[in-house]
Amino acid sequence: MDIENLFTIRGKVALVTGGGSGIGSMATEALVRAGCKVYIASRRLASCEAVAEELNVVGPGQVIALQADLSTAEGTQHLAEVLMEREEALHILVNNSGMTWGAPFEEFPRDKWDDVLRLNVTAVADLTRLLLPILRKTGTASDPARVVNLGSVVGTRPSSNSAYSYGASKAAVHHLTRMLANELADSHVTVNAIAPGPFPSRMMAHITGDESRRKAMEAGVPLHRVGMPEDIAGVLLLLSSQAGSYITGGIIPLDGGLSALP
Repeated sequence: MDIENLFTIRGKVALVTGGGSGIGSMATEALVRAGCKVYIASRRLASCEAVAEELNVVGPGQVIALQADLSTAEGTQHLAEVLMEREEALHILVNNSGMTWGAPFEEFPRDKWDDVLRLNVTAVADLTRLLLPILRKTGTASDPARVVNLGSVVGTRPSSNSAYSYGASKAAVHHLTRMLANELADSHVTVNAIAPGPFPSRMMAHITGDESRRKAMEAGVPLHRVGMPEDIAGVLLLLSSQAGSYITGGIIPLDGGLSALP
């Protein structure tokens, strides 16, 4: 048993969608510090370029910034084509891009169901489908290719916080994860989801950026804090390395105990 290299992913190629901010940038940093070549893509190219510039100084891995609007079929197609032109194989796909919307249910607009589900669910399925050829080329029985989807604690517990389409979309991501885990196992591709609780991000800035609101939120978390980059790194390295090669179809809670509350 090679314990020293159990969590090693040096030299692997990864794609992180939404890698320019929040949990996506935390995931990117973890992979780069572990020695991966990481492509990051989002609609905001400047955000991705800023992350790439910062982390390429740190290394030992490398970050390459791409622009892609994953809310459209053309956007997912373009990103897949660009990646497959540059790389013959993909070891790790992190489907992180997402959006949210909040409003009282009686006022919740139909188009925000369409927008949220299109990016949070449809794009995840579509991009994974398009990249299957280079995921399958990489995966082996002992070291599968890895797909890691970003779910959420609100996809596990019926707590809407007026973000009805977001909660429903993350529950769909969890279910899609299990479906694809079964279907892609024979192709040596594992599919898992991380279900985070509160982390500093653009989506959570209205709470985590306000000290009183942040403290009130943390009081409701059993571990009494928000997540840190190291928390994302730990789970992602597990799911991406030899240590996690026998895990598929998992919805990993990363929420400080929120999902265990009665």
